[in-house]
Amino acid sequence: MDILLFALSVAVPFLHHRYRSGVKRSPSSMMTTTTTSSTSLQEQLEQGTSLNAKERVCTVTSNNVPIIGGHDRATMRLCKLWHRATYCLIRHEPTPISDHPSSHPKDDEIYVLVQKRSSFKDYCPSKLDPTSGGVVGYGEDCYTNISRELEEEMGIIITTGGLSNLKHLFTFPYQDEQVRVWGYFYEYTYKGSIRELQLQEEEVETVLRMNLQELQHLMKTQSSTFMSDSIHAMNLYFQFQHDLKVQRRFLKGSSSDLEAFAIRPKIQAIFFDCDDCLYFDNWKTAQKLTKKIDEWCVNHGLQTGQAYGLYKQYGTALRGLLVEGYLENSDQAIRQYLEDVHDIGIETLIEPDVKLQEMFSRLDPTIPKYIFTASVSQHAQKCIKALGIEDYFTSNPIIDCVSCDLETKHSPHSFQRAMEIANIIGNQYPPQSCLFFDDSITNIQAARQVGWRACLVGKVGRDCRTTISSDDAELELDSIHDMEKVFPELFIKKETTD
Repeated sequence: MDILLFALSVAVPFLHHRYRSGVKRSPSSMMTTTTTSSTSLQEQLEQGTSLNAKERVCTVTSNNVPIIGGHDRATMRLCKLWHRATYCLIRHEPTPISDHPSSHPKDDEIYVLVQKRSSFKDYCPSKLDPTSGGVVGYGEDCYTNISRELEEEMGIIITTGGLSNLKHLFTFPYQDEQVRVWGYFYEYTYKGSIRELQLQEEEVETVLRMNLQELQHLMKTQSSTFMSDSIHAMNLYFQFQHDLKVQRRFLKGSSSDLEAFAIRPKIQAIFFDCDDCLYFDNWKTAQKLTKKIDEWCVNHGLQTGQAYGLYKQYGTALRGLLVEGYLENSDQAIRQYLEDVHDIGIETLIEPDVKLQEMFSRLDPTIPKYIFTASVSQHAQKCIKALGIEDYFTSNPIIDCVSCDLETKHSPHSFQRAMEIANIIGNQYPPQSCLFFDDSITNIQAARQVGWRACLVGKVGRDCRTTISSDDAELELDSIHDMEKVFPELFIKKETTD
């Protein structure tokens, strides 16, 4: 191992000794004193004697719009102004790796370079920093900045031949009591020897090499020894890597937007569509329902096929019947219609799904789960009973068309009602804390409009019988059984024995 997981007070001196020897340093001509406390740092900032105090930096608005003229570094620090900075994770791969997927390293085989910041720094002196980089100068672009910072801090020169190794992954906002920053996150693969690095003394005290899993462990258990903004940046990096692995879309205007990447809020409620989502029977049940509705309409004076036309125009045949005056707008008449058209003997159409049952048994029981259907609760109840998963929905009501004031899931109103029923609005959780699975592109689009995280289930359309896709879905699954693969954090982890 290249790092020992002792308490950091033991580990850092060990690593300092191991990797400091033999590392060349650039001569120090900028600082002769050391910043050792927040009090002395504050005094230096106020007096304009801190490192690079008069340097003009790129300050920005909270929306990352540059401010004309920028500000000097000392003012930016004292007033905690929004500014731009670069962050670069340096992967260390001293030996070539084959392009074959089987040779790609796992997290416990990926090694990165972690800096111990100089005590001269005006921000987080002597802290561990898993990313290289720095504050962007006024009029400087971020790529130029990170290229310059890598060369100045560590002697890594980004040449024309090595441009492909330096990749911009995402941009993110971050603020805490010390800093407000728009960060530009890069990844670079360094193939040289650690002893070839040339550290700038006023920037970097030493460099540690550790694998990615060990770094993640230390950031969790010894967070006070790391820069808080770099911890946040690395957590975003881990989220980004998982998103790539499961092919999650980086949707504009959401926390998955790579121009404003953010840690997604914890899921507070999961909503499952019922028909053609929790089960798939090649649309046999859907066809039965369609035929039953058409029969009801014909028996009440409409033409054959007219029910489907009402469905296409109004979202459901029921709304069309009400709007066109074919059905009395009363609770009794509506309830009788719904009972009649859903009497299709669902028990003979849907079989128990053992794989689905096992998946639900592993789903975190503390996360509320709801059936969210455009049908009626009685029909949905019969479906989940036939599948053998009814026990996982006993604590919460089924959200059906009646619950949503007869609105379809094409309408944002139904999603607002679902949030009210699930107490998302009452508890002031953000809409992004709602996770939704559905087979309808239109429903997915409506969910996205209200800020839900939505996943398309099934990649073939019922009406077109061809491949479908939705730009509003963060994920597209072949079936609901794939849920655990893409959302492992929502499931109880299996206990392992040594």
